[in-house]
Amino acid sequence: MDEATVRQRLAAILAADVEGYSRLMSEDERATLASLDRARTIFREQAESHQGRVIDTAGDSVLATFDTAAGAVAAALQVQERLVVLESDVPEDRQMRFRIGVHLGDIMEKPDGSVYGDGVNIAARLQGLAEPAGITVSDAVQSAVRGRVNATFTDQGEQQVKNIVHTVHAYRLVKGPGREPAGEVTERAGKIAMGKPSIAVLPFSNMSGDPEQEYFADGISEDIITGLSKLRWFFVIARNSSFGYKGKAVDVKRAARELGVRYVLEGSVRKSGNRVRITAQLVDAATGNHVWADRYDGDLADIFSLQDEITMKVVAAIEPRLLEAEAIRSQNRSPEDLGAWDMVMQANSLFWRMTKAEAERAISILRQAVARYPEYGPAYSMLAYSLLVSGYLGWELAEADTTQAAALAARAAELDDSDPWAHLALGFSAFVMRQTDQAVEECRRALGLNPNFAAAHGYLGWALAFDGRSEEAITHLERAMLMSPQDPQNAIFTTGLAAAHYLAGRFSEAVSLSRKALQLRYGFTPGHRIYVASLVQSGKTDEAREALSRLPETVARQALLESISYVMERHA
Repeated sequence: MDEATVRQRLAAILAADVEGYSRLMSEDERATLASLDRARTIFREQAESHQGRVIDTAGDSVLATFDTAAGAVAAALQVQERLVVLESDVPEDRQMRFRIGVHLGDIMEKPDGSVYGDGVNIAARLQGLAEPAGITVSDAVQSAVRGRVNATFTDQGEQQVKNIVHTVHAYRLVKGPGREPAGEVTERAGKIAMGKPSIAVLPFSNMSGDPEQEYFADGISEDIITGLSKLRWFFVIARNSSFGYKGKAVDVKRAARELGVRYVLEGSVRKSGNRVRITAQLVDAATGNHVWADRYDGDLADIFSLQDEITMKVVAAIEPRLLEAEAIRSQNRSPEDLGAWDMVMQANSLFWRMTKAEAERAISILRQAVARYPEYGPAYSMLAYSLLVSGYLGWELAEADTTQAAALAARAAELDDSDPWAHLALGFSAFVMRQTDQAVEECRRALGLNPNFAAAHGYLGWALAFDGRSEEAITHLERAMLMSPQDPQNAIFTTGLAAAHYLAGRFSEAVSLSRKALQLRYGFTPGHRIYVASLVQSGKTDEAREALSRLPETVARQALLESISYVMERHA
């Protein structure tokens, strides 16, 4: 083995094993394997939700690693809770109970993702010390998470375990104090300090009375699950879990509790002739409040295009509403009390009010998040993006800040190369530095990761416009505003449309669009630049001079004057 390819790092390791697995298999092999598959799904979902990864599921075991001890412990607690619910209808002697051990220590990680070392071995031995359906952790884990998780520890003392030279101090982990009442979904549901809020998409109901429309309703639900899964902000419950509620009368709060989520999306499909109506609503299960609801009508003549269109619109509409809901829950807490996710959400809430003062506060919070959580990629990507948008709106961003934004975006992609926001920030920074080819490439990469990413369509359109590809630019800019019609960036995207038409020689359209952009955000300097230049190219030089004279900012006026003089010389 090439030691240069093996990475040593600190990790929290979770090891789990089924109690009495051989007996269960001998009694009913098919039912046992089905239960094991369902349990493995829960392990994977909870690992991903808590910044972890399942490494191995050999036999009846599960091995996972986590970035933090708190994440591993929170996942273990959630897994055991979910397994109790999963097995509640199974006779007691047939219930599948896992023992779980958690340790914090060094691991050796190969390029293929497999891990080994004393850290893994100790976690496996701790698992053997756990009770059925119980959790045992090492002293290192207990020290790391004490006071930070809703659990108590019972000292199991020093343990001499197989193939480990030194003794291991073990603690039994028990949920509580302050266990929430049965039937309640709390702030903890689906989220820890650096985790993500979670959402389940229940199968849409077929209200048509036409069994042939069942596949269409299922297809809508499955496509929305896939679309939401590409949004890195949220953890989305897998299809096989949420579709367990198909054909049943569902109580949203109960479904949320059983699936371990805070938000539930439900909907229906109703067909009349060759027309179909899809309704959808997003519910905060903790409060029962409707976060968002809408309906969509379409023609079944092209059923697959309709399915794609509905999915795109629903996913694009849900993302900002979920972010807004999460931000509201964080807004009354100071940055000192917030975890990484909450800090990013609070900054988002402030930044998208699109004022200079609130943008500065948002950037300050994001700088704190980067300093406090140096391995949390979304803080880097949002800080880079916020700096770039602020600069484009003329609030700040000297040349040094542009370089810093590019470095922050690169770090975000290094931490998580599948984060579309990181690639959008890379594309935006390349665009600001007039590296058009790279800007197009990175924006396309962001869309490859999330095809329903409205902002990526918008900035890709800007980059394409300045690359001389006006028609393609217009397609992406219009799509951005179709997907997110109330987006606070639409002044920027409308200006991009004006620029694309201007560069294509359609000056009257450019005048109309740039005027609309200025109605959306009068202080946006590029909007004035395109507006004045378009007026000149349309032969309306008097209107151009009048528009220029109305600008109070000396620097902006001077920049525009230079631009207009250049355009007039070229036009002459």
